[in-house]
Amino acid sequence: MKVLIVGGGGREHALAWKCASAARVQEVLVAPGNAGTAREPKVRNAAVPAEDIPGLIELAVRERVDLTIIGPEGPLVAGVVDAFQERGLACFGPRRAPAQLEGSKAFSKEFLRRHGIPTARSMTFTRASFVADGVRAQRAPLVVKASGLAAGKGVVIAPSSTAALAAAQAMFAGQFGDAGEQVVIEEFLEGEEASFIVMADGTHILPLATSQDHKRLADGDRGPNTGGMGAYSPAPVVTPAQHARIMREVIEPAIRGLASDGLPYTGFLYAGIMVAPDGTPNVLEFNCRLGDPETQPVLMRLTSDLTRLCEAALAGRLDREPAQWDPRPALGVVLAAAGYPDAVRKGDPIEGLDAAARLPGKIFHAGTRLEGERVLTSGGRVLCAVGLGASVAAAQREAYALARAVRFAGMQYRRDIGYRAIERELTAQRP
Repeated sequence: MKVLIVGGGGREHALAWKCASAARVQEVLVAPGNAGTAREPKVRNAAVPAEDIPGLIELAVRERVDLTIIGPEGPLVAGVVDAFQERGLACFGPRRAPAQLEGSKAFSKEFLRRHGIPTARSMTFTRASFVADGVRAQRAPLVVKASGLAAGKGVVIAPSSTAALAAAQAMFAGQFGDAGEQVVIEEFLEGEEASFIVMADGTHILPLATSQDHKRLADGDRGPNTGGMGAYSPAPVVTPAQHARIMREVIEPAIRGLASDGLPYTGFLYAGIMVAPDGTPNVLEFNCRLGDPETQPVLMRLTSDLTRLCEAALAGRLDREPAQWDPRPALGVVLAAAGYPDAVRKGDPIEGLDAAARLPGKIFHAGTRLEGERVLTSGGRVLCAVGLGASVAAAQREAYALARAVRFAGMQYRRDIGYRAIERELTAQRP
């Protein structure tokens, strides 16, 4: 079979790599792809932007693609799945209407409230409806979110109501473009985050391996929020009991609620969960696709054929297609460009990739491009070095050995990815 992956980041490189590993897959196309997908066996880039829905359909028809998997949120929110289905093309992802769960945080918060799914108390404003006194009356810290798509960067943790007001005004003024036309201001939740990702076929749910992301730029969870500086899987905070509770209180009500609202959901559904000290699984956000960088370590552990899982979901029989997992933890470290997450420098040569390829683990490309035989940086998050080991500490060692093998000007990365899980491992080893 032939598979098309839409997107050009680290998540899409991991999707292409995993699909290409299946014996029944002859070729994987990636539109537009990156330097990593260009050099991957059985994978070929196609110069079609992820947002060009007519171009993607033309590509799928011309290449006789059997299955398309959508990586980024933009095309999903724009209705790429609807367009593919209208042409009779198999495309895995939610349609435009249920993709509002990610496309509009205001929509998502109202959905959560209506269906009794635990989440932070919040207020939604437009510039015209904004009430500063209502914000001042809230207890700080507060979380200010651009309602629309902001590439994972439209969230500000404000230590005071004054800072929250300033953040909201900046969003209304265009800091995140159209994404800030509506702003959600919510209470700050204490606890530990986890990424809980499932596949759904409208009715049935297949949980994927749990993971934990590291959003802040610097070690110790300091600095600005980013799209993610690293992740590991599984997430120890999601114990078997907690897993069952998240399914019972979040995922199952969400899939049922979408169906009852006339928005049946097929695709990956990502719930960003804040596990409160009392165990309550509060939803921080819903995403309508796989997370990045969570995808890289999660797919590193998946031993099942991902294309079969996607086909089972599209056929409504996800309950009959189990997923198999490598029991070993995987951990990914994002190597970011100078200036990230703000104005990033691009066009720097990346050295050491061939040496890294001889080491255990895997480097997935994100913000890279080919110029002749050279691989250059072309985005904020450039690479993700993923290790696999008998423990999180062992996976971390493998990942950082990969990270040290490559270099480019201004490269920055966190040195403590997985620290919470490693602390748990050390505690468990003490007499």
